[in-house]
Amino acid sequence: MTDLVQRAKEFATSAHQRIDHRRKYSGQPYEVHLKSVATLVAEVTDDPEMIAAAWLHDTVEDTAATHHDIEDHFGPAVARLVHELTDVSRPGDGNRALRKAMDREHLAQASDRAQTIKLADLIDNARDICRHDPRFARIYLGEMAALLEVLDRGHPELMRRARKLLRECEEKLGITPLHLEPDPVASHREALGFTRRRIERLFNEAFVARDLAEPLLSFDADTDAKRILETLEQTDSRVAGIRRGGLTVAYLRRTDLETGLSVAEARPFRQDQVLAGDAGLPEVVEVLTRHRYCFITTLGTVNGVIGRADMESPLVRMWLFGMITMLEMRLGELIEQRWPDDAWTGLVSPGRLEKARALQAERQRRGQHASLLDCLQFSDKGHLVIRDPEYFRRLGLRSKSEARDSIRALESLRNNLAHSQPITVHDWPQIVRLTRLVAGTEG
Repeated sequence: MTDLVQRAKEFATSAHQRIDHRRKYSGQPYEVHLKSVATLVAEVTDDPEMIAAAWLHDTVEDTAATHHDIEDHFGPAVARLVHELTDVSRPGDGNRALRKAMDREHLAQASDRAQTIKLADLIDNARDICRHDPRFARIYLGEMAALLEVLDRGHPELMRRARKLLRECEEKLGITPLHLEPDPVASHREALGFTRRRIERLFNEAFVARDLAEPLLSFDADTDAKRILETLEQTDSRVAGIRRGGLTVAYLRRTDLETGLSVAEARPFRQDQVLAGDAGLPEVVEVLTRHRYCFITTLGTVNGVIGRADMESPLVRMWLFGMITMLEMRLGELIEQRWPDDAWTGLVSPGRLEKARALQAERQRRGQHASLLDCLQFSDKGHLVIRDPEYFRRLGLRSKSEARDSIRALESLRNNLAHSQPITVHDWPQIVRLTRLVAGTEG
């Protein structure tokens, strides 16, 4: 054990012992988990910085230690790894699914070294949870599967072991992968929008999954992996479907094939990863929050694929603008209900109110009808609504801080859309927030 690793072990052990941090189910000191993760990492690399970071991976997240402490004691390289492994979400960022999506986005951008450590962390946690808590394991395994979708730069051996453990745990708990049968009337979704105002329903139904999907190249299960990889490279495709018994039931990513994964190890489609072609884009967003790819069916057969990159398309940007507009309309309705006859004007700063009046005058000069409220900025409308808990809860927001964060994030998304900035890397949590907010509002 190098000096760096020994010091990291002692630092992490001491930090967790000071708060009497223990494993939830066994009651063992937390360093048992840290040792397991470090041991797994050491089995695939002799990089002392990685092994040190494995010992330290939960230190900032769970103890009083800070990133500055890590950098002071172990240098910038180890500190950077620990930062990549530390959750970025906070309790106020929404429900568990949204927080996990934010953390998954963070890990998707992590280095190959950090992703390798995370794979080791997943393996040890999954072992413990599946052994002691079958009910929570069903939730955790779904989150683990989603994480494995983005940890594709991690060490191939730990990825194999993580996927093998995932399959074993699923079998033990009776969780079976999806097997699709042709069915002309099959649909994996419920109808959207029938409880919403007509404009929202029509808007959502105008944009469907098949409009985004790329054709999914499929191959028989006995096809040579090298041939599949060559075809994907020639066609600049990211994913290949795998057929068994005439049905496309699994898939391989190009990166899987590049790292030596065999066709026999293809990933089975998961039930929550597959949508009918006429599914709405909000459903596509939900799938892509859990998985790297969303698969599309026609007459019950998987024949299309959508990835995060496809959500940068002009069609999606137009749809998102429309979603923001619908949310803004809903904010206006709530304000009119709460403060009729422009009683809200006393709650807005003079400068913001003057801008709204100037815009109203300009629109009227052009012969356009516009109320003063229509001319108020999106963020101003949002901050008016969050003054009253009853009203922001109608949007599905549970607290004032969550409402404030959501308005700020959506304003940022709107600006990035307006200026043609990329949206799927840093704005994904905002896209999820937007679709859920609009889905949660009633006309």
